[in-house]
Amino acid sequence: MRLVVLDMAGTTVADGGLVEQAFDVAARRLGVEPGSPDHAEKLAYVRATMGESKISVFRHLFGDEAAAQRANTAFEAAYGELVDGGRIAPVPGAREAIETLRAAGRTVVLSTGFARVTQDALLGALGWQDLVPLTLCPADAGGRGRPYPDMVLTALLRTRATDSVQRIAVAGDTSYDMLSGRRAGASVVAGVLTGAHDRAQLESAGATHVLGSVAELPALLGVV
Repeated sequence: MRLVVLDMAGTTVADGGLVEQAFDVAARRLGVEPGSPDHAEKLAYVRATMGESKISVFRHLFGDEAAAQRANTAFEAAYGELVDGGRIAPVPGAREAIETLRAAGRTVVLSTGFARVTQDALLGALGWQDLVPLTLCPADAGGRGRPYPDMVLTALLRTRATDSVQRIAVAGDTSYDMLSGRRAGASVVAGVLTGAHDRAQLESAGATHVLGSVAELPALLGVV
């Protein structure tokens, strides 16, 4: 493998369920009351679509574009405040895994379903601004996030790290990460059990491997 595309929240970043907390803020902004059946239904959808571009999730939940944009803005602001409050940390061994992969000559890219402002907040809070040569959010790949293959393929086009999609490895904690990696043609699509979805969900979405955490990825790729 020459190119490694890693998800952030739940894979390399432990956020302790901040997505759901930020969703509560956004839902209240749109008049969805916590504890209501409507809230429960929408939260279930948020959980099922972890890894998808957040604006896409809100378009599904709230219908019209204006409402979706209001919800997304509220979500991003709430998540950013939680990040600024010190509510995130690296997944144990994640930074070391990335550094090991890079030292072995692999190109590593970090990707997310969040907007750029939120991704930058995460990178800043962790001190990861210079950890990898490229970070991607859906807007960087034409606007389509996971489960589309666009971010993985954009990573290949931007880095030119390899001449074949079969030399790409993808790792993430959600079914949508797995679908994105498989659709991009990556030969290693590794699910990790540090985030949203369990082994059965990851395997049903096409995981080629399931790891306890991203810390195990260098060994899987044969660089340690």
